[in-house]
Amino acid sequence: MKKIVLVGGSGFIGHNLALHLISKGHSVNIIDSFSVNNLLNFTDDEIPNKDLYRSILNNRIDLINQNNGKLIVEDARNYHSLSKIITSLNPDIVIHLAAVSHANKSNKTPHDTFDHSLRTLENVLDICKGIGCRLVYMSSSMVYGDFNGIEVDEDTVCKPKGIYGALKYAGEIIIKSYSEVFGLPYTIIRPSALYGERCVSRRVGQIFIENIIQGKKITISGDGEEKLDFTYIVDLVDGIEKACVSEKAINQIFNITFGQGRKINDLIKILKSEFNEVNVEYKERDHLMPERGTLSNKKSIELINYKSNYPIEIGYLKYIKWYRNFWGQLKK
Repeated sequence: MKKIVLVGGSGFIGHNLALHLISKGHSVNIIDSFSVNNLLNFTDDEIPNKDLYRSILNNRIDLINQNNGKLIVEDARNYHSLSKIITSLNPDIVIHLAAVSHANKSNKTPHDTFDHSLRTLENVLDICKGIGCRLVYMSSSMVYGDFNGIEVDEDTVCKPKGIYGALKYAGEIIIKSYSEVFGLPYTIIRPSALYGERCVSRRVGQIFIENIIQGKKITISGDGEEKLDFTYIVDLVDGIEKACVSEKAINQIFNITFGQGRKINDLIKILKSEFNEVNVEYKERDHLMPERGTLSNKKSIELINYKSNYPIEIGYLKYIKWYRNFWGQLKK
């Protein structure tokens, strides 16, 4: 059993990770301000799907409480309060999840992205240095920028595009510097194209289902032939847990993904098999989005015994079923 603190732990990745870690017998404390892509963001009556998103976010909290997770409300930008909390908990591992969670939002609001990503990381690094625990950092496949070939691995040179990828990569460099100077143990995780239950980040997989259920068209940036390494949230959190318990994961970087690039149009095929009417519109591709593909997960398989179990034909269908059920309960 590990004593683990999740900073920014009520988000999409965080709450799913917390539930998985608890199920594996770990002691889990969650610190979150609920102010970044969370409850405090969805108060304006003009926000589309406000009631849906607030219901999903409250469902996250209910699940955490039902599974005896410990929620602490605090802003990770507040160094002294955060330091007091984490020091008192004396964890073995701190997982840093606090961040603006979407590339488009990051490009539109770079100050907020810096504030909630690097400022919070600075605080967490200093606290971890002081108590001597390991830091697990949630990075992103966006650090690679345009994939130069069919597949990238952890040794591929990173050339991020846009604010989001640049700040994620800056976080990685800072963490490595802390390790070199202070001996801070770390693990860096690079996920890709996540989808799964209780996401409100307006990721591709979420928006497609949401629009179809509400009778709206799907808009795709580009021709839909671009490949992404779609990764079901269950695979990701299992990989993170394996990294937390393995000594081989210390001072390592891991791609925790399904490990196979799939066309965006492949998601459309699955949706068309599940819904009677799927209206798709293609528009000009966003030039700030890197051209991606497959992330090799061979290193995580060899070092921490990671295994991806959910191709989109299984994981995305499970997600569609969950969304239909949740939507149906909401409308009763």
